[in-house]
Amino acid sequence: MLFAVSLIPIIVYIIFIYKIDHFALISIKRLLVLVLSGMLTALACFGLFRLTDIVISGGCADVVHPIIEELVKSIPLLILAFRKRIAFFIDSVICGAAVGGGFSFLENIFYLVLGDSVDLSTGLFRGLEVALIHMGCSAIIAAGMMMVVRQMERKRSRMTMNRNDIIKTTALFVVALAMHVFHNLFQFTPIMQFVWVLSVMVGMIAVVYFYDIDMTHRWLDSGLDMQINLLRSIGGGQLVNTPTGVFLESIKELFPASVYFDIICYVRLQVELSVAAKTRFMLHEVGMDEPMEADKKELTLSQFVELGELEKNIGPSAKMTIAPIVKLSPADTQALNNLLKECKSK
Repeated sequence: MLFAVSLIPIIVYIIFIYKIDHFALISIKRLLVLVLSGMLTALACFGLFRLTDIVISGGCADVVHPIIEELVKSIPLLILAFRKRIAFFIDSVICGAAVGGGFSFLENIFYLVLGDSVDLSTGLFRGLEVALIHMGCSAIIAAGMMMVVRQMERKRSRMTMNRNDIIKTTALFVVALAMHVFHNLFQFTPIMQFVWVLSVMVGMIAVVYFYDIDMTHRWLDSGLDMQINLLRSIGGGQLVNTPTGVFLESIKELFPASVYFDIICYVRLQVELSVAAKTRFMLHEVGMDEPMEADKKELTLSQFVELGELEKNIGPSAKMTIAPIVKLSPADTQALNNLLKECKSK
């Protein structure tokens, strides 16, 4: 019975957050893969702790083990973040919860098999609060990694690093580690542990959820408006009167005429596809995402092919030069990937 109970937190937590994610871009398949990766990190930590039991034990282990666990659990999340596979904060929280859920499931199994026998109520609340602390801390770590990726994108685009975001990122990592260490150092009754962990996790989810909604609407509204205005300027021959046009004019002498022409085409096509991806994204949100017509799919696929060819033509140095005006956030990248996947589907 207790073995089955170990699965409850994973199922409830992931389904709950997945349902409240209005802009969900995470597939069920990816969530299951992340749960499995969390189980693998639990195995890695179990083996590591067995090898280091002689060196790290007692009170020292209560401090060191949680830090090591969070570092190991962060590996699959780090890969996702830097491959831009998680687009929004709420999606990073979902991914973090999945990894933490897989970890806690296997940890609870180890506890039931290798630990002392416990009654049903103790095992239930102990299993729930352990699952919550792992899911919650991994979710906070994942959100922090999203902030790291955002700062790296700003730096790549030669934009000023946002000090507030740096402070928030540091705070997220510190809070996650501190919560896990506190959980291990100060042991209350299983029910009390469950109550305080649940309270903190619910508060964290609420803050991230509302922050994510605000950020997503700003991404759609201001970003889409700017891109549509830029397309109008290009189509009306008024590009030179825009900040983007001024920038492109300033780099005109740096490249041969043929390469400069390809740069203009690259920027135009990148903006067109980005607008199309965001439009499909919004249609999906309001339930109006009817299947794309075959000719529209074919046209969009040809644009992706042309974009790839233009990217090869202009080369890496030109891409670095125009980075300030061709800014693709993880959300932009994910929306474009979804558009491409939709066009390739039959």
